[in-house]
Amino acid sequence: MGTPQSRGADATPLAPLSGEPLPPVRQSTADDVALAYVRARAAQTGWAALSPRERARPVRRFAALLLRRQDEILDLVQRETGKARLHAHEEVLDAALVSTYYARRAPRLLRPRRRGGALPLLTYAVEVRHPLGVVGVITPWNYPLALAVTDIVPALLAGNAVVHKPDTQTARTAAWARDLMTEAGLPSAVWQQVVGEPADIGDALLDGADHLCLTGSTAAGRAVAARAGRRLIGCSLELGGKNALLVRADADLDQAAHAAVRACFASAGQLCLSAERIIVHDSVRDAFLDRFLPLVRGLRLGADLDYGPQMGSLSLPRVLATVRRHVEDATTHGATVLAGGAARPDLGPLFHEPTVLTGVTPAMAVYREETFGPVVAVYGVPGDDAAVELANDTEYGLNAAVFSRDTPAARALARRLRAGTVNINEGYAAAYASHDAPMGGMKSSGLGRRHGTAGLLAYTAAQTIAQQRLNLTPPAGPGQARYARALTAAVRAMQLLHLR
Repeated sequence: MGTPQSRGADATPLAPLSGEPLPPVRQSTADDVALAYVRARAAQTGWAALSPRERARPVRRFAALLLRRQDEILDLVQRETGKARLHAHEEVLDAALVSTYYARRAPRLLRPRRRGGALPLLTYAVEVRHPLGVVGVITPWNYPLALAVTDIVPALLAGNAVVHKPDTQTARTAAWARDLMTEAGLPSAVWQQVVGEPADIGDALLDGADHLCLTGSTAAGRAVAARAGRRLIGCSLELGGKNALLVRADADLDQAAHAAVRACFASAGQLCLSAERIIVHDSVRDAFLDRFLPLVRGLRLGADLDYGPQMGSLSLPRVLATVRRHVEDATTHGATVLAGGAARPDLGPLFHEPTVLTGVTPAMAVYREETFGPVVAVYGVPGDDAAVELANDTEYGLNAAVFSRDTPAARALARRLRAGTVNINEGYAAAYASHDAPMGGMKSSGLGRRHGTAGLLAYTAAQTIAQQRLNLTPPAGPGQARYARALTAAVRAMQLLHLR
């Protein structure tokens, strides 16, 4: 697998569930990346010449095919990521729903729009949207199907071609998605794929694009943003998180406990939206833990390629190493393990128990660093102000959740949180799956938004075409004063009539 004429060496990822080798993945070279951009640019002109409605047809068919053939991709996602099948199924649903959403709405969102002109009736102005050209898309290993489709589909529907670099660990999932889109009718050259390490192909990938899209770490995002800034091109970045889940004193604690389990341990915590901090009002902290901890301890871990296990494996050795480092550092410095805390090599090489910590302080790495694994710290606070202060005490601002029976109070609290999405009485899916609403991070959690109108128009350049129906060229000489007075009177009249 790789680009058709790839000349790089093979890489052999390991199956997280067993540690056994997966089929080799041919790595691309910088020359392969350059060739991919040449092919994408050649194909993009014809693709952009199609109407948005015509471009939407293969995307609609892709969404239908994906649901019909989901067992194929569920097996593949599990083998490459190690996640539980139910969490892999979330990827299938998300990819199908976001494809349908944009296929239906792109023709309307991309049509020319009348805008108010300089002078009512005398100036005609219209906004036209043009594709940017070729978009470079870099997707991670943790959600290899959903995140690829979520970013690539709107880029394609906007009339762009794409050069896509999936992570080597999950490159076959990305290739399956591309092949299915081609089967659905997408011209194959419009979606190019390359595979390789940043040190080998990063420069070629970043320098060939007209817009860059990355889902990854904050460190990687800063590097991409700096490169985009030097080239004066746009970038869309969804980066790290240290997400907080707030439980108010009036919360339904049973609901909060069940939702927190999913928010913390979906995909073994390898989700950028996962809750890594639970902030509970002191008056209900013990009652919440009495409900939460038995649920965590009762989670079924397993390596089955079928529904049943509630949590799967971690995906990469380095992720397991971070999880173990954070837990060991925390306990060394005085934190208490309330549930889990240990690796489970008896189940597979990268399994780790879902872990709940208390007594975490700023001296511990887990307090500020993103763990990106099945570890959550629980904090008690005396009230809403303290909860907001603690929740916002992070460089990140991706996702948050608030649990409360008082909806107006919960909404008011949500607006005080510096996070791009906030869920009320749910952990992460309510906001993320609202595909008509923008999703993205504040602070060091990213730039730009995916989903909604913003997630499509980010891949376009706006052009204004204005036509003047009356000659308003200023006169030369003494007539300039009369001209200025006339324009002033016209502006005052427009203000009085609320025309401007």
